[in-house]
Amino acid sequence: MSLLDSAENTPLLRDDTAGHEKADRSRWRSIRVMYFTMFLSSVGFTIVITSIWPYLKKIDDSADASFLGWVVAAYSLGQMVASPLFGLWSNHRPRREPLVCSILINVSANIYYAYVHLPTSHNKIHMLLARAFVGFGAGNVAVVRSYVAEATSLKERTCAMANMSACQALGFILGPALQALLSFIGETGITLKLIQLQVNMYTAPALLAVVFGIINILLVILVLREHFVDDNGKYIRSINYTAEDQVAVAPEVEGDIDQMAVLTSNILFFVILFIFAVFETISTPLSMDMFAWTRKDAVLYNGIILAAIGFESIIVFLVVKVVSARVGDRPLLFGGLIVIFAGFFFLLPWGNQYPKIQWADIQNNTMPTIRLAVTPASNASVEPTGCPSEQTWCLFTPVIYLAQYITSDILIGVGYPTCNVMSYTLYSKILGPKPQGVYMGWLTASGSGARTLGPVFVSHVYTILGPRWAFSIICGIVLAAIILLAGMYKRLIAFSVRHGTIED
Repeated sequence: MSLLDSAENTPLLRDDTAGHEKADRSRWRSIRVMYFTMFLSSVGFTIVITSIWPYLKKIDDSADASFLGWVVAAYSLGQMVASPLFGLWSNHRPRREPLVCSILINVSANIYYAYVHLPTSHNKIHMLLARAFVGFGAGNVAVVRSYVAEATSLKERTCAMANMSACQALGFILGPALQALLSFIGETGITLKLIQLQVNMYTAPALLAVVFGIINILLVILVLREHFVDDNGKYIRSINYTAEDQVAVAPEVEGDIDQMAVLTSNILFFVILFIFAVFETISTPLSMDMFAWTRKDAVLYNGIILAAIGFESIIVFLVVKVVSARVGDRPLLFGGLIVIFAGFFFLLPWGNQYPKIQWADIQNNTMPTIRLAVTPASNASVEPTGCPSEQTWCLFTPVIYLAQYITSDILIGVGYPTCNVMSYTLYSKILGPKPQGVYMGWLTASGSGARTLGPVFVSHVYTILGPRWAFSIICGIVLAAIILLAGMYKRLIAFSVRHGTIED
């Protein structure tokens, strides 16, 4: 049984009529379109993530690691603003409208990103704006999640959410892998003079994301139909755009939503996305500082590492689908947070070896004689590598070993996908059969807020205080999330279980 088929074989409580069978086929075709939309959204984000820093330095040398945090955060800031808006839109209008609109914004923003080298000044600001608009278009994730939640029964929900997360992970794999592959185009690439477009290792991924976006729009227009079922699997309503596809409408379930459980879920999701945003933002600067990798090496190697983490995530989703049926969603969320804590704990520097130092100026003879290797930044023919001397912590903070870095990647690659799928699976179950567009918009907004604050936080703390302080604070945040989950554990239950319509 394939990954995407298992949820579809869960029987619904319905009449075996031709109308319902036809609606079921249409329902799962539409859910697959949502899977694909999530996949492309993930590709659109990760396909440039490892090359943002070197691209930023190439187009505007005045940009520093702190500004990198704002550029990475701009995507999430745009998504945070857009998610509740698209969620509200989807509650009152056919979902194809906000989906098509958001994808068009995303396509336009990626084209803008490919041209940020063109202005004669303030190029870094143009990159920041381009990423903000890409993120605004990615606000459709709220629409995708709300549709999958409302189109599946309680028994189908975890499996369907795991499938969606697996598609997201596939995008997470393909994005960095494509970026690593496209890095062989080089920094120069080719120039299309007629339209003043440079196609190189930095712009080619964004242009590929444009092609993916166009395909996504066609699928939404041609295939998507809307079907809604309650937690028992009975059809509530269908919006199929054609009269002959309509099915009988069942009465909506009454009852209130546990707002404290909703708030707790949003906080936990914020923490989960915050810590992963920290990880993906700092991976390139950290590896360049600690391992003395060049810009091209950092893009290639981190692309491979992130692709491997994505592949690992798919295996985790397969395991989660089986284990959650045995132990439940909450224990998996708890265990995932513990694994994430271990992953960041492994990144804490220790030992008596220090990183290679990149000196800003060696023109005078006052440079201290110490045991660290030196790379002169004044040599224009060779790209300077190592930990920049202006980051004073480089002089006294032990190096983070490559084995530490890889071990941390593996642990986070297990903990993050587990927490991710369990957090919004639990959230969708807490909401029950109520319209979820706005609620999912707020969940996505909380995650986007985390992706906004995470890069800004880590870029500033890392630049000023170094990895020891940055990762110690992250460990403290994860520990606080574990305590919160333990305190609210009994309230994080499904809507139908809380109101007694389905037994736990």
